[in-house]
Amino acid sequence: MNASTKIGIGTPLSRVDGVDKVTGAAPYAAEYNVANLLYGVTVSSRIAKGKITAIDEAAARAVPGVVDILSHANRPKQAWLDRSWKDELSIPGEPFKAFHDAQILFAGQPIAVVVAETFEAARFAASLLEVTYEGEAHNINFEASLAEKFLPKPGSRRNNYHPPKSRGDAQAAFNEAAVSHEATYHLAPEHHNPMEMHATTVEWHGDGKVTVYDKNQGSQGVQAYLASAFGLGKKNVRVVNAYVGGGFGSGLRPQWQVQVATMAAIQIERSVRVVMTRSQMFTHGYRPECTYTVKLGAEHTGKLTSIMGDATTSTSRFENNMEDIVTWGMMNYASPNIQGEYAIAPRDTYTSADMRAPGAATGLTLFEIAIDEMAYKAKVDPLEFRLINYSEVDGMNETPFTSKALREAYKEGAERFGWDQRNPEPRSMKEGRELIGWGMATGMWDAQFSKTAASAKLSANGHLEVACATSDIGTGTYTVMVQVAADTLGIAPEQITAKLGDSDLPTAPVEGGSWGAASTGAAVQLACETIAKKLFKAAGKMDSKPLGDAKFEDVEFVEGTIRRKDAGGQPLALTEVMRASEFTVIEAEETASPGIGGMISMAQKSRNTHSAIFCEVRVDEELNQVRVTRIVNAVAAGRIINPKTARSQILGGVTMGIGMALHEETFADARLGRWMNHSFAEYHIPAQADIHDIEVIFVDEPDAEVTPLGVKGLGEIGIVGTAAAVANAIYHATGTRVRSLPITIDKLMG
Repeated sequence: MNASTKIGIGTPLSRVDGVDKVTGAAPYAAEYNVANLLYGVTVSSRIAKGKITAIDEAAARAVPGVVDILSHANRPKQAWLDRSWKDELSIPGEPFKAFHDAQILFAGQPIAVVVAETFEAARFAASLLEVTYEGEAHNINFEASLAEKFLPKPGSRRNNYHPPKSRGDAQAAFNEAAVSHEATYHLAPEHHNPMEMHATTVEWHGDGKVTVYDKNQGSQGVQAYLASAFGLGKKNVRVVNAYVGGGFGSGLRPQWQVQVATMAAIQIERSVRVVMTRSQMFTHGYRPECTYTVKLGAEHTGKLTSIMGDATTSTSRFENNMEDIVTWGMMNYASPNIQGEYAIAPRDTYTSADMRAPGAATGLTLFEIAIDEMAYKAKVDPLEFRLINYSEVDGMNETPFTSKALREAYKEGAERFGWDQRNPEPRSMKEGRELIGWGMATGMWDAQFSKTAASAKLSANGHLEVACATSDIGTGTYTVMVQVAADTLGIAPEQITAKLGDSDLPTAPVEGGSWGAASTGAAVQLACETIAKKLFKAAGKMDSKPLGDAKFEDVEFVEGTIRRKDAGGQPLALTEVMRASEFTVIEAEETASPGIGGMISMAQKSRNTHSAIFCEVRVDEELNQVRVTRIVNAVAAGRIINPKTARSQILGGVTMGIGMALHEETFADARLGRWMNHSFAEYHIPAQADIHDIEVIFVDEPDAEVTPLGVKGLGEIGIVGTAAAVANAIYHATGTRVRSLPITIDKLMG
């Protein structure tokens, strides 16, 4: 086949949903036109812990247009047992249940909702609600919570937490090391603030039937959750999330607004919409605060002899959220002696949650700062230090990788950045009043795959529809589905429609962990291959025998035709096959599961993406203002389906990494027990002026074992290690080592 005629995988196709998004045609959760709609405004708790003793609704109910006010005192019937509230990614503990009782578990907890004919009436009435509380002693201070840190009992850990595997005698090796380093690192809590705030529109159909338009990352998970929690039955609940304005983990679990909107619709028997305010976005999941003590021992050459890590992250008092923190450094570097300890510390907040590259973005980032410090102590170039300690296998699990092109990423990234021109001495590079620093770090993430189903339907006019209940959280899943289908059946992308984000569609897991493209893509490929086989069989029954005695392996699907690979005979249009066979449509549904297509299990081999990040910063010598002026990120992530959207994913991850390094931080008011900077005015994220040159390199990394398409996923790897590269560059520029992120002016001055 002439490669130039191939359509699909590897083509830098623009997003197929892009025009709808930029023109406003794509409806988000709070934008669906629903008849007879009511508006709910949620009232938040003013205390951090205690109970409600009274709610005076008189003034609020007197506002014209108010239909009802719901709270724990009059909510509709809902499940009492915790197991009925478990969602797809539930973690050990007691799930939060809005309006369940009078107890207050955290500041900002939803305690009532005012429902009215207009949003303005609901908002005004909500401001008039008088709530009386009986407060209790609370703690939101992370340092104070460390006194209560613990490790949950075996068997109660969350499924995506993997206990570190220690070996050798790391403490003895550390004590005997020729060169050693020990320090404690810290990451501030970061709150989820995607463009689209969490919102739910519940369309009431009567008889307990609802359609729920919700901001989430898994429609079928929310469907099962609502059906169980409110006793509706899955057949009566349809959940739609066709467009999601940024997920990043915030929608992995159902957030409290979907509970509130659903119970209001049930109570009033009308359609209801509830939208979180930007301030209320700080009353749900966030990246947990972390303290991480790293101890490294090495020979004079820089060869590591001991790796030790001891980390603690924050959670709520009612759920035990855990992440992989200490494992990443143990996996990424070679050492005969390794030891990891991990605990969680409870405080009176909502439960911490997954946020882009959960665990790795925290654990490996902080570890990479420690590695940089160790390189300086050993008097070895930071890149050379990493190469000296390069591990060809998973250093913790001692299993081979399906592929690992990190060495190539180091080489290509360093060459493109010009790393060999770096003066190794801190404060040695300067231009005008700006100190210039060059730093680097390593990134690593999982290459996961989850059981997913997809359908394909080819119409007689040549139009193809592919469908899956999966979500597109901004990563480009619509486009991936179209490209894989185009690649498999040789149909032009403009002739293909992708449908997703609907619980009525073929089964898919929640979208997260960078498994979406690999999993959904594999399912779409299987469904389209089944269509292809049906077309081939139909072509074989045509009187003219256009394909002769060719077998299925001897043909290819290209430019809307089926033809022999040996160029024998004429290309046969798919529409011609449909007409000759009198097919109106050809349909198929297939399921892609781990283990298919020669995939290797995690028990046999480790499946990971890797990256090498090189960063340049400029620091004003007098004002200590930091500018990140240049980043080169070389990524090894298997097969790249779409270089254009893939690059965008890395750009977004790098930008979030810069935010982690310099901007994002939620401050706790210990006295009031609440987050202080709960707005974009005070919670800082990178602005356009903060982002300069970012260059993305995709390292060639063929991998036939990792997933059916050889795809590893790109949603997370861009953020992992980026903040460390920035921090390490700041040290090289200034000679000041900051071990607490974000690095703000006061820390540099200190």
